[in-house]
Amino acid sequence: MSVKRRDLIRYFEENEFYLLREGKSHSIYTNNRKTIPVKRHRFLDRITANELCKQAGLKPKF
Repeated sequence: MSVKRRDLIRYFEENEFYLLREGKSHSIYTNNRKTIPVKRHRFLDRITANELCKQAGLKPKF
């Protein structure tokens, strides 16, 4: 099962993360305490999306 990248980013932004910068293949989001790289693919694997949430200190949503 896949998760839309936009849904993951929306979840981050609802929890006070913002876009820090764009890299070559990742978008870097931060909340000034943690920095999370998000791949620029249209869909992410559900497990990957939940791991990114855990790294950000958020409850896994997907």
